[in-house]
Amino acid sequence: MPKGTSQRPESPGLPGTHAGSGFLNLARIYEAPQGSQCPGPTELAKLEAAFREWADSSPRADIRVSRKRILLIFWLIRSTGARLNEVLAINPMRDIDVAGSSVRYGKASDTEDGTGREVQISSELVAEIQAMLDDPEFVRQAGSSLGVDAGHVRRKFYERAVACGFPQDFGSPNSIRKARAVELIYSNVPLPVVQRILGHSTPNLTASLVAFSDEDVHEVARHFIERESRRKTSARNTFFGKIRAVRKGDIQSCVELVTLGGDVVTTVITNNSLKRMGLKAGSLITAEVKAPWVILQKTRTEPLCTAENRFVGTVTQILRGKLTTEFIVCIKDGTELCSVVTEESRRRLDVKEGDDVWVMFNAFAVILHVD
Repeated sequence: MPKGTSQRPESPGLPGTHAGSGFLNLARIYEAPQGSQCPGPTELAKLEAAFREWADSSPRADIRVSRKRILLIFWLIRSTGARLNEVLAINPMRDIDVAGSSVRYGKASDTEDGTGREVQISSELVAEIQAMLDDPEFVRQAGSSLGVDAGHVRRKFYERAVACGFPQDFGSPNSIRKARAVELIYSNVPLPVVQRILGHSTPNLTASLVAFSDEDVHEVARHFIERESRRKTSARNTFFGKIRAVRKGDIQSCVELVTLGGDVVTTVITNNSLKRMGLKAGSLITAEVKAPWVILQKTRTEPLCTAENRFVGTVTQILRGKLTTEFIVCIKDGTELCSVVTEESRRRLDVKEGDDVWVMFNAFAVILHVD
């Protein structure tokens, strides 16, 4: 495997690439040449460190400010997956919302739907940018835009990549944009959110967003960006969405969650938990399922069973151990689900990478979280 490429396998390892499965082809959400390499998390971290050191290394104040503008451009592409021309067109004082932890790209006349887009960034990056914008000399030089010559920016990006010992292409703005797309996908960020972040629109996912306002989508993006920054939990077997319905019983309640991909996840919790968490229809919430509770079945028709939650997906990775085997299954909206089974069950299932399977779990296996 070439250095810096994703540690996931290639097709069918990338979600949505299984032929004939009807799953979304994720390659459509970024615009890198097919087969091109892109930096992985380790390479991105080294690139950022190289940019920081370079930006602070000049003894001349004016050159340091000029280099910090390039560093800011790197940060924005690295964190938001924006195109280089989009970043160069922003006014940092107007379009970077420090209070709201977001960056605004485009005007109404610049986009297909006439709205532009707002991309969430982490609170850690906001603090870094705020320190930069508090420097009067930086503000004076940057003026009303980051309108640095695009060719100059690319040359500086290439130089940092080569200085790190990487191929020159690893430093291209488009490769960094592609790396961000892959990173978001493997962090299990819902595909509609990834598409909003990158400025793409796919018709077959439009219907799944009907129940979600722009503020809801921003809240989902904010949730994943901050969780990515904290690194507190695994992204697998995590659903994020809005409560569609609550059916209250005498002791327990049934809660239905609809995801941005249009799937419904059902859980049963106690009435005490329902009250304590303040859950009601319209609330945004996270649902998680432990891997040992996820059951797989290889069948073409929907299984007749008592598991309330059933999803069809494609096996993208199989990790075998001495006693257990881990299956990674991608469902139709790109969400990854992990199932851990015994070695005996693996042999009995006879499931291979690229196979379509049903993924199932009981409503009592779902844990709800409110951030």
